[in-house]
Amino acid sequence: MKRALSLAARSLGVLAAVATIATPFARAEEIASVNTNFRFTGSDRVSVEAYDDPLVTGVTCYVSRARTGGVKGTLGIAEDPTEASLACRQVGPIKIAEPLKQKADVFTDRMSFIFKTLHVVRIVDAKRNTLVYLTYSDRIATGSAKNSVTAVPMPQGTTIPVK
Repeated sequence: MKRALSLAARSLGVLAAVATIATPFARAEEIASVNTNFRFTGSDRVSVEAYDDPLVTGVTCYVSRARTGGVKGTLGIAEDPTEASLACRQVGPIKIAEPLKQKADVFTDRMSFIFKTLHVVRIVDAKRNTLVYLTYSDRIATGSAKNSVTAVPMPQGTTIPVK
């Protein structure tokens, strides 16, 4: 009985951890891609993806980034290059669902099998009433200083609520 309760408590702990991790993140929608290096097993390419900010309706971020082709790329075990470019724009009426953290990941995606991750971070510039978006990549051991930044000023009469 004691062991069953312990197992149930651990299961609840795992569920709580998953619920904490499962914060709203934007999902990628590939808009287009172009081939950059032909390979018979799948070309390297630059893809352009759109991410709608999950807490700010009316703002979409466009990320262009290199994707490695070939057998490793097809299997999802290639390491994509660190370069990425970012442009976020107002695409409709802006509605902010809830107060925003001053700095929060909006989107993350792996760039290698385990070690490298692409981040898109939303930063609130309350003084200028502007949302700033930053993209960069990191690794478990070393990151990259390569980054891109863009900003979306709020329309007249819209104030960013901050936590």
